[in-house]
Amino acid sequence: MLRVGVLTVSDRGWRGERPDESGLVIKEYLSKLSAPVVKYEVIPDEKETISSKLRQWADGGELDLIITTGGTGLAERDVTPEATLGVVERLVPGLTEAMRMETIKKTPYAMLSRAVSGTRGKCLIINLPGSVRGVQECLEVILPVLPHAVKILKGEALESGDIHAH
Repeated sequence: MLRVGVLTVSDRGWRGERPDESGLVIKEYLSKLSAPVVKYEVIPDEKETISSKLRQWADGGELDLIITTGGTGLAERDVTPEATLGVVERLVPGLTEAMRMETIKKTPYAMLSRAVSGTRGKCLIINLPGSVRGVQECLEVILPVLPHAVKILKGEALESGDIHAH
């Protein structure tokens, strides 16, 4: 079973000025995988706050997957990719490449995403955009491979295994 943490990065959400719709969409999509959201939090767009939370969650042993939403664009306060890069040990560029490749077919703005994906220990960390539509479109691309990716990371499956067998 996939144990997930959802980390929403939003100054306005953290201050209670805006509901966290993107985080709710992530939870909804993960329910299709019967993947319980074990940890959930809304934090401000602060690089050290994001890095610290990612380290804490990834190293805690409770989570197989952390999905962030927000802070992946070009705005000055968008620092989620930098925070993530400071935490991950290995990049998994295929996930973010696939998301951009598919979502750019729906909006040219997808090419402005700076999202990254990587691993820390046996935990997979994936950045998603902050918009509901962006989250939906990206999850539709990567959702099918997430259980297999986590099994590989945990040593429970071979990398060359048939993803359709899971």
